[in-house]
Amino acid sequence: MIDTHRQAFIEEASELLTELESSLLELEEVPNDFELIAKVFRALHTIKGSSGMFGYDDITMFTHDIESVYDYIRKGDIAISKNIIDLTLLARDQIAVMLKDGGAAIDEAKTEEILNGFRSIIVDYKLKSTPEAQTQSEDLELKPTTQIPAKVNKTAYYISFKPEANIFLSGTNPLLLIGELREMGKAVVFTNYSSMPQFEELNPELCYAWWELLLITEKGEDAIKDVFIFVEDQCELKIQIVDETSNYINDDTIENFEELLLSNVTDTQFNFESLQQDFISQLLETASRPKEKSIVARAREVSEGHHEAEQGSSIRVRADKLDELVNLVGELVTLQARLSQIASTSTDSTIISISEEVEQITWALRDSALNIRMLQIGTTFSKFKRLVRDLSKELGKQVELVTEGAETELDKTVIERLNDPLVHIIRNSIDHGIELPEVRSQNNKSQTGTVKLSATQSGGSVLITIADDGAGLDKDAIKAKAIASGMINEGVELTDSEIYSMIFMAGFSTAKKVTNVSGRGVGMDVVRKAIESLRGVVEVSSKKGEGTQITLKLPLTLAIIDGLLVKITDDYFVMPLSSVVECIELTQEDINNSHGRNLVNIRGDIVPYVNLRERFRIEGIKPDIEQVVIADIKGTRVGFLVDNVVGQHQTVLKTLGRVYKDVDGISGATILGDGTLALILDVLKLAEKEEVEEKTSL
Repeated sequence: MIDTHRQAFIEEASELLTELESSLLELEEVPNDFELIAKVFRALHTIKGSSGMFGYDDITMFTHDIESVYDYIRKGDIAISKNIIDLTLLARDQIAVMLKDGGAAIDEAKTEEILNGFRSIIVDYKLKSTPEAQTQSEDLELKPTTQIPAKVNKTAYYISFKPEANIFLSGTNPLLLIGELREMGKAVVFTNYSSMPQFEELNPELCYAWWELLLITEKGEDAIKDVFIFVEDQCELKIQIVDETSNYINDDTIENFEELLLSNVTDTQFNFESLQQDFISQLLETASRPKEKSIVARAREVSEGHHEAEQGSSIRVRADKLDELVNLVGELVTLQARLSQIASTSTDSTIISISEEVEQITWALRDSALNIRMLQIGTTFSKFKRLVRDLSKELGKQVELVTEGAETELDKTVIERLNDPLVHIIRNSIDHGIELPEVRSQNNKSQTGTVKLSATQSGGSVLITIADDGAGLDKDAIKAKAIASGMINEGVELTDSEIYSMIFMAGFSTAKKVTNVSGRGVGMDVVRKAIESLRGVVEVSSKKGEGTQITLKLPLTLAIIDGLLVKITDDYFVMPLSSVVECIELTQEDINNSHGRNLVNIRGDIVPYVNLRERFRIEGIKPDIEQVVIADIKGTRVGFLVDNVVGQHQTVLKTLGRVYKDVDGISGATILGDGTLALILDVLKLAEKEEVEEKTSL
């Protein structure tokens, strides 16, 4: 059970780190945003509190000093600076390392360097804010416990903390929370056992106790609430200000309260009403003045308003369980197709009716299961803000990342495999595309370059565009490099699109020297292979001096697709319906008119086609009238010759296994209703292979 909770903690901590990074990058642009400051503090506080429960004491200790700095920031005592943002981003990365493999690979020297950076911020603040501390500056040491005396106002709080009975099951120890309150000042704690059952009815996994405290502290009410921030949904919490007049509260007050607290206890019953009459009500009479809301309170009001608006019913589910659900739905789709085929040959109206109902339910279940796996691509887009920030700083450039369409949804499997290709493209855009500030100024451009990352849905596909306003691609340089590398012959005529596609060839690079970012000829080749493995397409357009745009066309999901079922002799094939434009007939007369070339005349336009019978060496007698399926591939129409077009088919994708994974032109397989195997065609690979062979034969 504890391993399950530990894994849940790691997952939640990773999400918090992602949220922390995103908030920090936004905070760098809007340093006075109370909501963002509160989000950063809450993320740090939650990581600190929950990490200690699961044995990550190094994270707890490391986060303590960082949290202290942000406590001052949210009070308005310390202003956000670039140095603080840089340090916090480094700390975020260090916490991520500590989470991985229990922090075995942690760099202790780097950890200490980061902590010293935060401690120096606190020391600098206290030196500036406390005149008497300036004379002691030579004796100060950068330690977590460094304190500089100062006159502060203290407030007395009555706190009632009633955890749910099953709070232990989430790995929470309430005593640790009480201990954290004790560290905030002077406290009297009373443990209430009024809910304790008889011994024979005790359940050791349930919590029967609850606690009442009087706490005198210089901290605010928000600091107390933050102690319970990660159990706020598992308890009843009451915080009441007893007195906030520093002249009234002194060190003896809490001792008097302790005596009165104990005098109102009879066996295990605590009489709070009597306590109020005897003591608290007297204090409240002297503490009736309203108090101006602090920065913390204002930030909390803003953040809680957003939190309530966004809060909804949700549940965390492991990804492998979703995958299993989609696989089972896929099997159901195959079984439903078989039932529909049997019903189509039956005269029994009951069988036909049941088949139609099962088909409707199956399709609804399929859509529901696939929608569960759909994620907004904005979760991926947000990761690249840090990449752009760090890389532009490393290269001495000024680059702004602009995102659009973050709400566009994609299958989680596609999103997971999309991260690396996008990283390569963005790195190339910044390194090769965006010019140095002085160069941009000479070209009458803004010193800050822009990389625009956008997504939009188009039918059954999603278009992701990465555009920059940099120098653009140099066609002559690309072609010269391709000739020098032996990729093409000198004198060959190529279109702009064909020249730009050269950047995706293995080993191709126009970089003049090798750097940490580029120049080794790897990257864009990886991009092409990764996108094609997702059954996607990469398109490039560019204008010298104005910028480059790379568009990725990706399917919404990799699990179940709409396909066009075709047949050659006794073999079945499926083509992705999203790429199909139309189907036409091909007669013997049409073949004779093409003079031995695989060309067909469609309303005056000559369209090349791939003869799939010849391509796959399928024997058998071809029909007198064949069918040509016209597909749109990278904006160009290409046909595929088959014997018959069977019709639309709901296709459940199955992998072919390791032995057949590299077969050109085949991207997978599916099972038809009668149990027959149908191969899924990779129309892009088939068209490219046909084009290469055609040029070679000339």
